[in-house]
Amino acid sequence: MSEEDLQPLEPGEGIERFLRHRKPSIRESSYRNAKTRLRFFEEWCEEREIENLNNLTGRLLADFVAWRREDVKAVTLQKQLSTIRVALRFWSDIEAVPDGLAEKVHAPELPDGTASRDVHLTADRAETILAHLNRYDYASRDHALMVLAWQTGMRRGAIRSLDVDDMRPDDHALVVEHRPDTGTKLKNGPDGERWIYLGPEWYGIVEEYVEANRLDKTDEYGRRPLLATQNGRPTGDTIYKWINRLTQPCHYGECPHDRDPEDCEATGKGYPSKCPSARSPHAIRRGAITHHLNEEVSPEIASERMNVSLDVLYEHYDVRTAREKMEVRKNQLEDL
Repeated sequence: MSEEDLQPLEPGEGIERFLRHRKPSIRESSYRNAKTRLRFFEEWCEEREIENLNNLTGRLLADFVAWRREDVKAVTLQKQLSTIRVALRFWSDIEAVPDGLAEKVHAPELPDGTASRDVHLTADRAETILAHLNRYDYASRDHALMVLAWQTGMRRGAIRSLDVDDMRPDDHALVVEHRPDTGTKLKNGPDGERWIYLGPEWYGIVEEYVEANRLDKTDEYGRRPLLATQNGRPTGDTIYKWINRLTQPCHYGECPHDRDPEDCEATGKGYPSKCPSARSPHAIRRGAITHHLNEEVSPEIASERMNVSLDVLYEHYDVRTAREKMEVRKNQLEDL
């Protein structure tokens, strides 16, 4: 099938069509697994601003593999890619992607023993980064971004959607809204809308950034993005790169990989994601949720604050050790 024969199909609709097709022929547990795995694929499409499955290429799918590899175990990656291949074959049958695209999804060759626990930003590293920004780059855009990512655990798309007008100074809070007609969508649509409390200290940093350091720019819809760039609102890829760079250890200490920052491929005009210690926005989200749970925030409150179901929270975001979970239970029992 040539590209001229393809029929437009949005990723979300394509996933719904695939799941409807598969549901009668597979077990309920397999259906739930496929739905979860494709949720991450849809999130990646949103972050890369892929609005038509026709535009998928082997190179883009290789980017998806690299994106997921940063956040999941090797065995999890293998399972997720098998589901993506089946979906791509279905989409090819309904003329949404070119024939043979599924065969271009390659799982990386991983040595034995690499199936480690899910990658996340630890609380110690997050606190070190925030302390460095507080001392050397106070109320900068980087400082505001790190505060938003770590203190709220928001998805990258939600951070990108924020406007100056979404700030609520009387409540030290932010309002997250789904505005697809003016260029910003939330992962869960209207169900993702909520108020998020920051508190006086963290809100004050974001407020001072807006007052002193924010670029006075609007986007193509006349909205004032909270994290503004010279071109208006940042893309999802831009936020991804900002986070990668912010989490490189050499920016706030010594390099743990024995590299020279002067010629490292991840620094300067290089590729921040090539730093082994750099973390993605998703890894910060996972770390933030885990930190909230370790600080004895109830799973129900964390679920509402981070806009994630309890099932997904426990399966994909709670990376506490057994001992850490015991400590939380112990503290709560002692309080009784």
